[in-house]
Amino acid sequence: MTHRIKLILAGASALLAFAASPSHAETTLSFLIDNNPDTVAAAEALVAAYQAKVPDVTIEIEPRAGGGEGDNIIKTRLATGEMSDVFLYNSGSLLQALKPAQTLVDLSGLESQVKVDEGFKSVVRADGKLYGVPFGTAMAGGILYNRKIYQDLGLTVPKTWADFMANNAKVKTSGKVAVAQTYRDTWTSQLFVLADYYNLHAVVPNFAADYTANKAKYAETPAATKGFERLKDVHDAGLMNEDFGAASYDDGLRMVATGEAAHYPMLSFAIGAIKQNYPENLADVGFFAQPSDDAQTNGLTLWMPPALYIPLTSQHAEEAKKFVDFAGSVEGCKIMVETNTVQGPPLIDGCDLPADVPPAVNDMLPYFEAKGKTTPALEFVSPVKGPALEQITVEVGSGIRQPAEAAKLYDEDVRKQAKQLGLPNW
Repeated sequence: MTHRIKLILAGASALLAFAASPSHAETTLSFLIDNNPDTVAAAEALVAAYQAKVPDVTIEIEPRAGGGEGDNIIKTRLATGEMSDVFLYNSGSLLQALKPAQTLVDLSGLESQVKVDEGFKSVVRADGKLYGVPFGTAMAGGILYNRKIYQDLGLTVPKTWADFMANNAKVKTSGKVAVAQTYRDTWTSQLFVLADYYNLHAVVPNFAADYTANKAKYAETPAATKGFERLKDVHDAGLMNEDFGAASYDDGLRMVATGEAAHYPMLSFAIGAIKQNYPENLADVGFFAQPSDDAQTNGLTLWMPPALYIPLTSQHAEEAKKFVDFAGSVEGCKIMVETNTVQGPPLIDGCDLPADVPPAVNDMLPYFEAKGKTTPALEFVSPVKGPALEQITVEVGSGIRQPAEAAKLYDEDVRKQAKQLGLPNW
């Protein structure tokens, strides 16, 4: 009798549980992101919007460390099969190191991919398939400039290096600093080399592939050595601030924003820092691509945003694909643009920028609107980037080392890095 009562109670409990369950199965997705405040804000906004549209899906955000520690987390989780359903990671060469064809879900068929910029697709593609969608806007490497100084001196935005140096000479004559350099933060010394990649690619289209295969060298490619020569030109002409060795990144931003300096070679993510630290000067800062030897081929070197990926080990791949598709849509793009300071043009066709974006961002748009005027930076199309570049560029920019010698030294630095990566033919 007691046994029969237990069966009846068990049956009743099952009926009550069934009656209390939702009419649709609920899914919980895990979402791994880096802990940068802008990343967290954009991810939270995306998740909130998606969950409002699809209430049966819950997305749990997990921040991780950035830098090398973050890379190790990504690689370890993929290797052990413990990766989140969706994760945020770099595009370009670092993605290729994850062996996407073996570890990630093919996202080529997502509806959102139709509107994704082809330049971005090139840095999330492997074996003809697409594995990611963009998270955020593009950034560019080039020259921040003070618009008031240009107006006061009657200068026009240069497309050739000769015109740039002529502008610098006029700025120097006026008593202003022509080019702010900030070698206390050594990474800032690399821009004349890194932002010159569009110009290198225009002259030597196969450089990235040959460089990766150890068939091309900086020291043996005149167009590649140009970036080091630009540093020498600026130093030898006496165009820099006297304290260039001790000045910091924030000093450079202050100088170009307030009109102490006319130019500051930098990535466009600096626009956000100027908005935060020098908001009253934001409208005074413009942007142009690093000038080349030929005005007809001058264009913009891009730093692509990270992307959202889905591991093959996800137990909820179909639901994860729907969320990623939303993030890569025009609606998802607009949510991110409205959440954070815009650092460059969006990579989704139809995701228009707000009317009040900083002038420096508007300055980038013509490069995107003209066919063939942008290309991803070398580090997005080749896994080879020597860690000592910023020390080498400080030496050249300080007049300590000659460009040809620097290029040879960097080739040796690159060789060590390629061997560590286990690349063939090194």
